[in-house]
Amino acid sequence: MEWGSESAAVRRHRVGVERREGAAAAPPPEREARAQEPLVDGCSGGGRTRKRSPGGSGGASRGAETGLSEVRAALGLALYLIALRTLVQLSLQQLVLRGAAGHRGEFDALQARDYLEHITSIGPRTTGSPENEILTVHYLLEQIKLIEVQSNSLHKISVDVQRPTGSFSIDFLGGFTSYYDNITNVVVKLEPRDGAQHAVLANCHFDSVANSPGASDDAVSCSVMLEVLRVLSTSSEALHHAVIFLFNGAEENVLQASHGFITQHPWASLVRAFINLEAAGVGGKELVFQTGPENPWLVQAYVSAAKHPFASVVAQEVFQSGIIPSDTDFRIYRDFGNIPGIDLAFIENGYIYHTKYDTADRILTDSIQRAGDNILAVLKHLATSDMLAAASKYRHGNMVFFDVLGLFVIAYPSRIGSIINYMVVMGVVLYLGKKFLQPKHKTGNYKKDFLCGLGITLISWFTSLVTVLIIAVFISLIGQSLSWYNHFYVSVCLYGTATVAKIILIHTLAKRFYYMNASDQYLGEVFFDISLFVHCCFLVTLTYQGLCSAFISAVWVAFPLLTKLCVHKDFKQHGAQGKFIAFYLLGMFIPYLYALYLIWAVFEMFTPILGRSGSEIPPDVVLASILAGCTMILSSYFINFIYLAKSTKKTMLTLTLVCAITFLLVCSGTFFPYSSNPANPKPKRVFLQHMTRTFHDLEGNAVKRDSGIWINGFDYTGISHITPHIPEINDSIRAHCEENAPLCGFPWYLPVHFLIRKNWYLPAPEVSPRNPPHFRLISKEQTPWDSIKLTFEATACLPILQILDLPASTIMTKPYVLLCSSPQRVNTFSVVSWQWHPSHK
Repeated sequence: MEWGSESAAVRRHRVGVERREGAAAAPPPEREARAQEPLVDGCSGGGRTRKRSPGGSGGASRGAETGLSEVRAALGLALYLIALRTLVQLSLQQLVLRGAAGHRGEFDALQARDYLEHITSIGPRTTGSPENEILTVHYLLEQIKLIEVQSNSLHKISVDVQRPTGSFSIDFLGGFTSYYDNITNVVVKLEPRDGAQHAVLANCHFDSVANSPGASDDAVSCSVMLEVLRVLSTSSEALHHAVIFLFNGAEENVLQASHGFITQHPWASLVRAFINLEAAGVGGKELVFQTGPENPWLVQAYVSAAKHPFASVVAQEVFQSGIIPSDTDFRIYRDFGNIPGIDLAFIENGYIYHTKYDTADRILTDSIQRAGDNILAVLKHLATSDMLAAASKYRHGNMVFFDVLGLFVIAYPSRIGSIINYMVVMGVVLYLGKKFLQPKHKTGNYKKDFLCGLGITLISWFTSLVTVLIIAVFISLIGQSLSWYNHFYVSVCLYGTATVAKIILIHTLAKRFYYMNASDQYLGEVFFDISLFVHCCFLVTLTYQGLCSAFISAVWVAFPLLTKLCVHKDFKQHGAQGKFIAFYLLGMFIPYLYALYLIWAVFEMFTPILGRSGSEIPPDVVLASILAGCTMILSSYFINFIYLAKSTKKTMLTLTLVCAITFLLVCSGTFFPYSSNPANPKPKRVFLQHMTRTFHDLEGNAVKRDSGIWINGFDYTGISHITPHIPEINDSIRAHCEENAPLCGFPWYLPVHFLIRKNWYLPAPEVSPRNPPHFRLISKEQTPWDSIKLTFEATACLPILQILDLPASTIMTKPYVLLCSSPQRVNTFSVVSWQWHPSHK
């Protein structure tokens, strides 16, 4: 930076330093002459060339006199982030803010735990099994009867066991049609003695996936609802509206029981709002991750009533984007009932979600207490609310909502959020505009330095992302994926350190070869402004897109800007001294604390999901990208420290060493992805099905029949960890796609074959069910749209009638999931979804 292009404050600082040091400085006239020397300036090519006399305060002397200590700066930032992470962890471990009371009129977690242990002791409760349709239903009815006996005379309890039959199409995982028959709902209505015209619905499901006791998904929610029913029914406080408790017995079969209730049950017409209790993990805090649609009064009800709030509009927008391959009964009530609601789910420890390890003992009593306190308070609030009766009148816009470390929730309409966001943007425009519009003799080459610095920053982020992706792809290719699955901090030491090291390297090179004679303070200010500008761009983009999550960017712009304005004077006068560092970090406390809070939730949800996301998506690539993105965000307002520090050699060397050692350990297979530790298992998911397939031609004649064990590994490693122990399962039995058959000729329960293309088929004896399925082609019909409609009949008595009989040379417009709920009964299905095109004749 030439002297004439520096700000007056920077020149004064330089002159003061030179005078204090008593160096052999040139007299003022000579310095002024140097300021007028020619220079070559540019953002690319050879960088900058400046002619300076040896006596000038060049880069080396500047760094020695005013630069931050590298070790102190690196250690201070590390301790700062660790302290913030510790605060986040403490807030997450604090499940309830007070002990479980268990007094009359309050939720008793011990009673709910007793319900939970009884339900899970029944074992896995797949829809259609005696455990689900008989034993669990009997237990629920028994407990509801006991609650009814204890209830206050102010209330009336009605119980109904519904067994609906129906079908519906759903746009989930590519879309399919679901048909159900004779499934089970246990419905309880608690209302004032004189009845009620409106109701709020509480929903859980008591069925589970095969081989899982389903404690968190979703027995604990049903246990919470039983205890909430008991507390409300014994209360001496009268309700204004009814509360309907739906214990549905067919959610895992793609949301069927909720559809049966909302479309067929006579009480469904009373429902004005609902609360759905779900799980994506085992225990911990229950997160509000969906609300509405467009009913801000529901969010306000949760904010007003919940005792231990945990909610985020970020989770709502991420979930509704479709990134997470999951869905809940919320969709059914919203789409088929046109009813607004609140969706809650446990998200902690998703490693054992849908496994045999999902047992009651893994769910803390405090976790049950907090869920019960929240659900009881919100239901009571809604059941006495005047808004419930006229819910449709309050349907306008979305809400920005987020909790602050679980202490309270901040919520405001999205239109107010947009105004706040644009006000923050205007503050940045005024701040940067003042610098851009100042005369050149005051700001020097600020505009050019800003634009070049922006390019350097973007290049550092891009090259960092490319670097970690190369590492991730290489690790995937050598078969060491998911090394971090059982040791999460391996990913931080591998991908996180690589990202930080590359960012520091790019900026260090820029400092040394491009900004070699510029002031520390000047560069620190420029790169702070660049980070502020980038986050402001994110804020404008997110707000323009109408995303409520834009509030995060607003926080990451407003607080740093205020901090900069507060410390600007001290920074100009004294440079990056201890007082400046302390106030700077203090000003960044809120954005960094909340960022770490959200980042924890991201990894808490996505890391376990990557262990069951199929064989086609390289999980290391996904995790490396997420980690790189989070690291870029966290490092953005610390980039200026690279320019303020004397050196970065030790920091880069340490980060590179950690990354290299971790990389070598990962490549050598040191970190086994899975764990059978009873206290904290992280199992590998492999799905085996013993099946017999029969293929039919268009005339209904069987043309092919075989039997085998169909094997699907639910993660990217496939069966590579199994083959050494079971040699029979290897690539010689890889299943190949039957191109002329729907879903490659396999009975996919859901149309997810595009996610799990690697599967194996080990020959095995024929399946011998008690009541063998039968398939019969009834008719063929030419349609006007140049296809043939096939009507066939499938008769079976299986919990799930998988597609065992597939007509050859057909195209299926939408796959069907067929369900036979009652084990005592044989059902006949007529399905008209198969269409044959003449081109395949």
